[in-house]
Amino acid sequence: MRTSQNTDNERKVKRGKILSPFMQRKLAVTLGVIMLALIALIVAIYMLVKNNSEEYNKIVLSQRQASYDSRTIPFRRGDIMDRNGTVLATSQKVYNLILDPKVIHSGEGDRYVEPTIQALVSYFSYDEGELRTLIKEKADKSYVKYKKELSYDEKSGFEEYIKNQNATYVKKGEKARVRGIWFEDEYKRMYPYGSLACNVIGFSSADGSVGTGGVEQYYNETLMGINGREYGYLDNDTKLKSVLKEPTDGETVVTTINTNIQMSLEKYLNEWQNDDVGSKVAGAIVMDPKTGEILAMGSTNQFDLNNPRELDESKYTNSDLMELGRKEAVGVYKRQNPDAEKISVDEVGKYFSEDEILSFGKQVAWNQVWRNVVISDTYEPGSTAKSITLAAALEERAITPSTTFNCEGFIALSDGIHTWRIRCHNHNGDGIIDAQTGLMRSCNVYLMNTAFALGAENFVKYQHIFGFGEKTGIDLPAEADTSTLVYPAEGLGRTTLATNSFGQNYNVTMVQMAAAYCSIVNGGNYYKPHVVKQILNGNGTVIQDVKPEILRTTCSKSTSDFLREALYQTVEGGTGTKAKIQGYHVGGKTGTAEKIPRSAKNYLVSFIGFAPVEDPQIVVYVIVDTPNLVGEAQATASFAIFIERKIMNDALQFLNIPPVSDTDPEDSINKKLSNSSEGISNEAMGEQVTTGSDAENEGGESETAETDEEGNAIVRTQAPPVTDEVISGDDEGFEIPDAVPNSGEETGEAEEAED
Repeated sequence: MRTSQNTDNERKVKRGKILSPFMQRKLAVTLGVIMLALIALIVAIYMLVKNNSEEYNKIVLSQRQASYDSRTIPFRRGDIMDRNGTVLATSQKVYNLILDPKVIHSGEGDRYVEPTIQALVSYFSYDEGELRTLIKEKADKSYVKYKKELSYDEKSGFEEYIKNQNATYVKKGEKARVRGIWFEDEYKRMYPYGSLACNVIGFSSADGSVGTGGVEQYYNETLMGINGREYGYLDNDTKLKSVLKEPTDGETVVTTINTNIQMSLEKYLNEWQNDDVGSKVAGAIVMDPKTGEILAMGSTNQFDLNNPRELDESKYTNSDLMELGRKEAVGVYKRQNPDAEKISVDEVGKYFSEDEILSFGKQVAWNQVWRNVVISDTYEPGSTAKSITLAAALEERAITPSTTFNCEGFIALSDGIHTWRIRCHNHNGDGIIDAQTGLMRSCNVYLMNTAFALGAENFVKYQHIFGFGEKTGIDLPAEADTSTLVYPAEGLGRTTLATNSFGQNYNVTMVQMAAAYCSIVNGGNYYKPHVVKQILNGNGTVIQDVKPEILRTTCSKSTSDFLREALYQTVEGGTGTKAKIQGYHVGGKTGTAEKIPRSAKNYLVSFIGFAPVEDPQIVVYVIVDTPNLVGEAQATASFAIFIERKIMNDALQFLNIPPVSDTDPEDSINKKLSNSSEGISNEAMGEQVTTGSDAENEGGESETAETDEEGNAIVRTQAPPVTDEVISGDDEGFEIPDAVPNSGEETGEAEEAED
């Protein structure tokens, strides 16, 4: 008979509150199996991770690619400033929009594709079809540069737009997201003043690594920095780390340029070119004679530094470019095939496509536009060189300021076969004149006799002392080499010595002549011309001061004083009277030069001035190459004087140079030196010459010279003969080529004319 307790236990078993021994054993076995499986799984996972940790690290890094993958952080190219801190060239941060098609396609059912495309289309108005095609074609790529040079506002605005769009998707419970878009930093070179000082500044490549022309090229290493780097890695604890190596920015270059003077210089050159007669080209340079600093430099060859390859279609039509390209193609073919026969312009189409020829033409056009006339072009200087001849003769005591020569209107030179009559502007002669009057009246006869007294060897020596035939060493690229454009002493016969004495039959550059005149008016110190004043680091601290550098002494102070006075009198009562500026004492010299070929009757006219005469602060030199007139109507230095006077007047104001009373400088320098006992006697010098028909019959044919509208001599000699290839010498057969050797560039050809 069952007890009531047994009956209760049975009821509990039936209700499941107490497990039977069998059930308990079965449960224990099940739990044991599960524990073993868990242990095995843990062991398996451990071994898997242990054996494949490197692979998993790569997977993790790839998932964080946008933030931690190795990438270049660009440096910022240094600024270029004028002497007063005005920024002329700078680098502004811009942003490139990068697409990651691989990420865009990574979502289930391409849930990132449509939102990403629509975001780009809605915000930027990009072409939807183009985006779809690109993302599909580049589906396996992680880096596609889609748009360049976006602004900070565009970048930050779009990032905010993406954030809001994705928040909206989350709020709606949608899986769609905007993914696979990011931005990379870049710098864009900008020139706030467009074409201002374009030949001085130059321009740089898009990435800021290469400068072309001007300061950008010459100081490229200074302006460049060093790129930084950002990359990710896993440390020993398998923690993702980011390493950032900051870029080193370039240094800032402070130039000697005065922006106000530069603006005036370009303003008046452009007025001449666009509103006045105009010319093939005109150039100007402003220097500080006490330091050699270039305050302004430019020409009518101007271009927008922000778009340097944009050509003026009115000057360079497609047919013009093709013509330039065909000529260039002839040279290209010869360089590529040095052993082959030369091809003609008409044959270039057999060897080059039209696109290639057009490309050659554009390159030629760019080189023409980018060319710095002031330092790269050469030309015969004309009468501006007369001051150099006088300085040399005074230094060697070949003459004194009071030495006189008798000008009868010409000098006749004969080699026993031919006679050449070289006339002065005054066909009746200037009579007996001294050195100052000779310079004031620009008397060729006085200068020729001075050169004969000086002698060929000394004449050439002083040409080089004053920098002719030498590079000035200016800190700009592409300075012309004129070493073969002046005579050596042994090649300078009597005829060429005569013509060289007044600036004919040798070539110079504008910067050479300007630097030479700076030494004439500053007491005899030849300063190295330069366009950079300081170098600053990223904090604005001066790390290099470019000090004025005296290269040599060209003449004594007494010679400098005399020439300052003589050049002042040249403006007061000589050939340069149109250069006067009210309230200031200005000195200067004109130049008129006939270019090669002489038969074309094209002229280059010039004027170089300085002020104030008492204490020269600035030298301004202007040339006008081939005015847009016919023949000898071009031959007036007034064109250059008018430009120079405007530049000079503005510069005096910008430099706060006060005017003086309208009287002669105190203690006239000329009066001080007129009684100098130094040098040879005051008797007229130079060989005795026959005149009239006797001279003509004695030496064969003879030609006389005309004068230009200012009364300056336009020399016509039978010999030396002139061709398009050379500026021929005298009866000794010496020749000077009329182009800069190995430059491959056009030069300013020069003339026989003189004022």
